[in-house]
Amino acid sequence: MRILHTSDWHLGQHFMGKTRIIEHAAFLDWLVAQVEHHQIDAVLVAGDIFDTGTPPSYARELYHNFVVAMSRTGASLVLLGGNHDSVAMLNESRALLGALNVQVIPGALAEPEQQLITLANRAGEPSAVLCAIPFLRPRDLLESRAGDSADDKGRALQQAIAGHYQDLFERAQDRCAALGGELPIVATGHLTTVGASSSDSVREIYIGTLEAFPASAFPAADYIALGHIHRPQKVGGCEHIRYSGSPLALGFDETGQQKEVLLVELTPSGLQEVTPVPVPVFQPLARVTGSLAELEHRLPEAAAMSTAERPVWLEVTVTEDDYLSDLQPRVQALCEGLNVEVLLVRRGRHERSATLVAEQKETLSELTPEQVFERRLAAEELAPDEHAELNGLYARIVADLKEQA
Repeated sequence: MRILHTSDWHLGQHFMGKTRIIEHAAFLDWLVAQVEHHQIDAVLVAGDIFDTGTPPSYARELYHNFVVAMSRTGASLVLLGGNHDSVAMLNESRALLGALNVQVIPGALAEPEQQLITLANRAGEPSAVLCAIPFLRPRDLLESRAGDSADDKGRALQQAIAGHYQDLFERAQDRCAALGGELPIVATGHLTTVGASSSDSVREIYIGTLEAFPASAFPAADYIALGHIHRPQKVGGCEHIRYSGSPLALGFDETGQQKEVLLVELTPSGLQEVTPVPVPVFQPLARVTGSLAELEHRLPEAAAMSTAERPVWLEVTVTEDDYLSDLQPRVQALCEGLNVEVLLVRRGRHERSATLVAEQKETLSELTPEQVFERRLAAEELAPDEHAELNGLYARIVADLKEQA
C-alpha cells in the first residue's frame, strides 16, 4: 500500500504579523492533488495540525474543507494531535469525521485498542496495521509522585513512552495474526528524538526532563512516521524512522530548505521504499546580509525570487560598524521599487557587540530618554511595524507625562 506522511502544518500561524492562509490553502489543495496523482491509500498527519490550541475560524475552515476534499479521493486519513493542538478541540468533531473515513487521535485514549487502526488499500483490503500515537503528555502516562527528582521523572517518562509504544506494537502483532495475513506495522509519534536536527521555529516540548527519546526505544515497526521537527530527516540514519518536516518554512532559519512530504510504499513483507515528494514554495522567503552598500546590490537579487502575486518576505541583517539609529528607514529606502516586504531588520552580531562596548563608555546623564529607548530597541530583533509601534507608544507616554508635570 501507499502512505503519504506529513506533519506540522501549523494552520493559523501568523508569521511576524503576516497571515499564512493563502499558503496553507494552496498547500492543502496541492496535497489533495498528490493523493490523487500517486493513488495514495492513506494519509498520516503526525501532529501540530494547528499552530495553537485555539486556532482562528479560518484555520478550522481550512481543516474541515481538507477533510471533505480527502473524503472524495477514496484515501483514508489519520489525524494525530501534536503539542500545539488542543485535545478537546480535535475531539469535538472526532465522531463526526469518522463517518468520512477519517480517524482523529487527539491524545492518548483510555482504551489502547482505539489507537490501533487497520489501514485498507483503495480496494478495501487490509494492508497495514497502524499504531496511532499522538503527542504524549505526562498526565496521559504517569501519576505524579512526591519526592521524585527531575532525573527520576525523566527516566520514568521515557520508560512510560517506550512502554506505550511496545504495548501498542504487541497489540498490532495480534491484530495482524487475527487478520490472517502478514501485514506491515506502522507507528507514528510527535516528539523529539536523539540526534534530530531542529530549527528556531520549533517550540520545544520537553516534558519533565525528557529532552529526546532514543530511537532504540522504538519497537520494530516497519515504518515510524514522526512529527514535531520541521526539518525533514531520517532518525539515526534509519531508513524507516523519519520526520517529514513542515510543509512551509515556519521561520527565516528554514529559508532554503526543500520542504517535502514522504511517499511510503509498503508490501506484506515490510517497507519497500520511501520517496520524498518536494512541496512547492507558495511564499518566497529570503535572508539578506551585508553592509548598506552591499545590500544595495543584494536586495534586488532577492527581489528576483518574487512572483506577480507574492512579494518576497525578507529578513535583513545589516553589518555596519557604526551605530545607526535610523537603520529601519535606510533599509526601507533601499527596498523602494522592489517587490519585497521587509519583516525583520537585524544588526550584525559584530555591530551589536561594538554598540554594547560603546554604551559601556557612556553614562545615562549623557543620553536623552529617547536615545536610551532607541538603543534598547536596537538590541531587539523586531519587525519594522513593531519597531514603529513601540516608538509611537513611547512618544505618547512621554508626552502624557510631560502634560501631567
